[in-house]
Amino acid sequence: MKKRIWIEAESVESLGGWLVDSQSMEEIGSAYIMAHGMGTPVADAERSFKVKEDGTYHVWARTRDWTAVWKRGTPAGQFKLIINGLELPEVLGTNGVEWSWQKAGIVTLEKGTSKIAFHDLTGFNGRCDAVYLSNDPNDIPPENGEKLAEFRHELSENICIDDPVEYDLLVAGGGFAGICTALAAIRSGLKVALIHDRDVLGGCNSSEVRVGIGGHVNVEPYPALGRTVLEIAPVMGGPGTYPAHYYEDQRKENVFRLHHPDSYRLALNERVISLEKDADNTIVSVTTRHTRSGQDRRYRAKIFSDCTGDAVLARKAGAELMYGREEKSRFNESLGSEKPEKQVMGMSVLWFSRKENEASSFPEIDWGIPVTEDTAYYIRGGDWEWETGQYRDQAKESEYIRDYGMMATYANWSFLKNRSARKNEWADEKLNWVSSVGGKRESYRVIGDYILTQNDIENQTVHEDATASMTWSIDLHFPDPENEAKFKEPFRSCAYHRGIGKSYPVPFRCLYAKGIKNLLLGGRHISMSHVAFSCVRVMRTLGMLGEVSGLAASVCAKEGIYPAELYREHFNKLKELMKEGVPLPAYHAYWPDRSETYHFKELGFISTKAEDKAELLKNPEVLKRIKRLKMSHMYQNPAFD
Repeated sequence: MKKRIWIEAESVESLGGWLVDSQSMEEIGSAYIMAHGMGTPVADAERSFKVKEDGTYHVWARTRDWTAVWKRGTPAGQFKLIINGLELPEVLGTNGVEWSWQKAGIVTLEKGTSKIAFHDLTGFNGRCDAVYLSNDPNDIPPENGEKLAEFRHELSENICIDDPVEYDLLVAGGGFAGICTALAAIRSGLKVALIHDRDVLGGCNSSEVRVGIGGHVNVEPYPALGRTVLEIAPVMGGPGTYPAHYYEDQRKENVFRLHHPDSYRLALNERVISLEKDADNTIVSVTTRHTRSGQDRRYRAKIFSDCTGDAVLARKAGAELMYGREEKSRFNESLGSEKPEKQVMGMSVLWFSRKENEASSFPEIDWGIPVTEDTAYYIRGGDWEWETGQYRDQAKESEYIRDYGMMATYANWSFLKNRSARKNEWADEKLNWVSSVGGKRESYRVIGDYILTQNDIENQTVHEDATASMTWSIDLHFPDPENEAKFKEPFRSCAYHRGIGKSYPVPFRCLYAKGIKNLLLGGRHISMSHVAFSCVRVMRTLGMLGEVSGLAASVCAKEGIYPAELYREHFNKLKELMKEGVPLPAYHAYWPDRSETYHFKELGFISTKAEDKAELLKNPEVLKRIKRLKMSHMYQNPAFD
């Protein structure tokens, strides 16, 4: 009889110096842990596990040699497993290009609780998805695909939980667009779920990625739009040369705490893995998987908003898509390509160094791309221009794209520190930070009821369904020709800028998916040509468009309609909401034990006296504001009922 134990690596109780990578779940089938030490081995990740029967177990780890694709040198990401203090003999992370099962050793276990540790040997991004123990030496799990998914599901005993609430709006993706969509909807009286696959909000502007935010808010034709953008935007938080705390991750989460807890669910570390539709192309539910515990959860909602950046919901729902550069003839754009190209603006892996008071070392690596005096970059940091994956699929090859940008950083830095003619200038420089989560710039775009183009923007074409305005220039990135000439695959880019004059509003028809009745769009996959997209993609602009989507969801909920019907029959209602903007929350967070305090930031009023309340309620403007606040669950006070 087989004795089997399944351990999800990402479910460790203590990560030590390892981190959880969820960016590649679509291609790998799971989140995994990674030892991101920038050349210095990290502390062990550890967890306990149950052993049901005494026995001798063969131990397998699902891992890969992430540097094998470049066919050079010693595998970079090496690690070992330690079980109950016994270090298993085999070095892991040396098994080739593909994710596969590598044997770690054999261990004898007694019934009860045991402990496993993941012991990093190099600091160069060793990775592990799962560990499998069996008393049968020939019992090896499937390598990949559906068979592995079924095997994982069987052994993990994961029973999907049904969330008991039917939400008015479910937002997938917690970047600027997703946060602002969710906040606008909550403050308009909707019950909202926001799903995000990381443990911090902010997307590209989080401390994990550190991309600066661009664009302007509070611009015509709806200058009231942009309030939530300003609420969550960090005071600084520009390019990736700033420390982590400048990006104010907690600020983006704390904003939600201004609202009544019954009005929203903030689900961090959950990634959408599937969805259900009914016969008329309406999404009924999505199922998520927790990136640490592996727990599945099903959410139902009336309206869904895809702010994932990779169009995860739209692709799973079968929406029409675009990818890459369209040929000039398709939209008659002067900046279009001569022929269709699977080329996008890439992923940036930001990094920077710091000057120390004494010399510091960095390993001499042999697994990176060859760097010579003729090809080296004598720089101390990589910002937006350190960009990779321009010719690859940003959704389905994200692990490779991130790895290539990271590996190029290590290869170049190792050369500067160890072999360059100017290495003495770099002796006191220490590699301080390298992003482990690539900042994606472009992926799939979803076709809506209108596709905005370069000509719309430059001709200032007037659309009756105008919403928030873009203010950024046309900003197209291309592989740096010099870099591309030196390396088989580029890892740097250059940019072409072309001003658009005054701001230009985005039509509402670009903010929902054609053919999928209840799917709003946010973030970098809204309905635009490649050229037009280059102008709208910055975070302040996408945040304002998120506000529009959240307000639109409130109209849909009130009228019992879908976004396309809103455009055709109820757009004036959305216009009025955009003129007024997203209502501001009460000054303080929601405190149930302070429900007798009448406190409104907008009114500059605070009192607990009954006579003050009575006087306040004589003012029609005050009554209007109270009504809006009560609708949005921002102020719950039975005294006003």
